[in-house]
Amino acid sequence: MKSYIFASLLAAASSVVAAPAPAPMPTPPGIPSASTAKTQLASLTVKAYVDDGGYNRDLFPHWITISGTCNAREYVLKRDGTGVTTDDACRSTSGTWVSPYDGGVWTQASDIDIDHMVPLKNAWVSGANAWTTSKRQQFANDINSPQLWAVTDNVNQSKSDKSPDAWKPPLTSFYCTYAKAWVQVKYTWALTITSAEKSALTSMLNTC
Repeated sequence: MKSYIFASLLAAASSVVAAPAPAPMPTPPGIPSASTAKTQLASLTVKAYVDDGGYNRDLFPHWITISGTCNAREYVLKRDGTGVTTDDACRSTSGTWVSPYDGGVWTQASDIDIDHMVPLKNAWVSGANAWTTSKRQQFANDINSPQLWAVTDNVNQSKSDKSPDAWKPPLTSFYCTYAKAWVQVKYTWALTITSAEKSALTSMLNTC
């Protein structure tokens, strides 16, 4: 009887299929350590939010060609997805994307927006209004800092042009990375922050 039970247990164990490993979260380049982000945050110029009314999304040309037929959007989709395949025009035809803001898992590129960590309008009121169009184009297509993220489309739309004092990712576990990335972009591009923005970023960095 014991041998029968043991054999049954072995058979049951052999029939168990391991759950697939979760798709990895995207990791854009240049995310600093928490200590570095705190140092960078302390060095940023604090300035009141003043909307001069001159912002226009077209003043930040995007998505430009990055390599071959791939523009910045398609580049980030390939970089941050898993098993991404593309057609001759570099459009993603299949793959899996995990949105770090909300944990959503998507298999259609149409469900993904490429978010500017620091929104274009926020950049405008933080100093980009004084830039050349060429520099704004570089900012809008910056693949060398943690500025571009593949995220769930409606979550990106909810964020819109809000700074961290007005909007935070649905996943509180992402607060630390979000704040580090936001600070890095502002630091890299010498953009200003508001006092409310600084306070929110400080609180988020304290979750690291």
